[in-house]
Amino acid sequence: MDETPLIEMIENVTYDEIVVGQTARLSRQLTVADIQAFAAVSGDTNPAHLDADYANDTVFHGVIAHGMWSGALISALLGTVFPGPGTIYINQDLHFTRPVRIGDTLTVTVTVSEKDDVKKRLTLDCQVINQHGEKVVTGVAIVIAPTQKVRRPRSIAPHIQLFDPEVRFNALLARGAGLEAVRCAVVHPCDKDSLSGALDSARYGLIVPVMIGPRAKIAKIAQDAGLDISACELIDVPHSHAAAEMAAEMAASGKVEILMKGSLHTDELLHAVLAQPALRTGRRMSHVFRFDVPMYPKPLMVTDAALNIRPSLHEKADIICNAIELAHILGIAQPKLAILAAVETVNQEMPSTLDAAALCKMADRGQIKGGILDGPLAFDNAISLQAARIKNIASQVAGDADILVCPDLESGNMLAKQLEYLAGATGSGLVLGARVPIALTSRADGPATRVASALLALLAAHKNRATSALQN
Repeated sequence: MDETPLIEMIENVTYDEIVVGQTARLSRQLTVADIQAFAAVSGDTNPAHLDADYANDTVFHGVIAHGMWSGALISALLGTVFPGPGTIYINQDLHFTRPVRIGDTLTVTVTVSEKDDVKKRLTLDCQVINQHGEKVVTGVAIVIAPTQKVRRPRSIAPHIQLFDPEVRFNALLARGAGLEAVRCAVVHPCDKDSLSGALDSARYGLIVPVMIGPRAKIAKIAQDAGLDISACELIDVPHSHAAAEMAAEMAASGKVEILMKGSLHTDELLHAVLAQPALRTGRRMSHVFRFDVPMYPKPLMVTDAALNIRPSLHEKADIICNAIELAHILGIAQPKLAILAAVETVNQEMPSTLDAAALCKMADRGQIKGGILDGPLAFDNAISLQAARIKNIASQVAGDADILVCPDLESGNMLAKQLEYLAGATGSGLVLGARVPIALTSRADGPATRVASALLALLAAHKNRATSALQN
């Protein structure tokens, strides 16, 4: 039996088939996504449509749709239903009588009031009514009706993937609401981006910055960039090595609770941290990216993409424990970790698959706690449930991973940059495994990434406080 899916067809109504008094209608319910998509396409970001706090104080007492969204429904009816393909819009007047709110169902009706046989024009009375029978829009449209019959497969509109980085950013910042800002050593902030990132983090109430670096150089950068550092504590040291050593000493003595990388090499900072026995935990330090990815339904963490070049099995276990710790800090009680490889089967010729299998068995034996591990998993079946089903992978993790554990730094770094530059992800990063969290960002990262990284560090610092209080 032929199970080929039926193709939906679209057919117009020609001028000669139309009579005065003929009507057509179309219904559509307004959603939040409709408002967001209309704003994105039109560029109309009036806060009455997008900002609930602002909209609640207007005469409408809540978010309303763009007026032309209703007008667009009239256009959709004319272009796809009646008269349909081949219709040419000549004129449209609209009168808006009521606001349209999220959840409203609008019914658009057009009625032919006049025909012009010479120009093949139609005059149509237009009316848009909500689910309560109230008129929200009225008007008149003039169109040139098609004269030739058209019947063809209905075009499929492209999918719009809505992603609001500001909303995601604000949701992340909300996790720090009510937490006291902590002292943070900003190590060698000797370029505009690292200096402004620290100041932005302070403005958001996340850190109390202690700038460590050459005083004259930092002052000159601030002056050239128009940044005010007058309220900041500034410790004068001659160069980046000295800045890293001073920051590590302050962290070891409890004078700061966070380290933030400025414009120095990562190795310089971490070497200084490792030189302080009081900052060691016995666990390997590693970096965790946290990404908001437009095509993924929840935050996604990637580790390790910054520190450990070719980690051993034992080091991978530490990397996983650090990532689980951050997931717990972010409120994920039982994070799902996908141990990545090129394939999802164990292959003795691919060491990453052997490590993945061993790590999962370590979790089974209680050597790694606090998360659900599965691997080896290829990237596709780690993040796509459909891909996992096609390959008959039965797993709690496949298609729903919270954390992607990469086999080495090269693969992790490439994956992280691809998420950011090709997938439009917004990220932040933190180094764990030392006694204090280290906000670690790239020189190419923007202000939002630096602030988000400071937020992660703030959450980790307060977790350290709570842990210390319990131990004492």
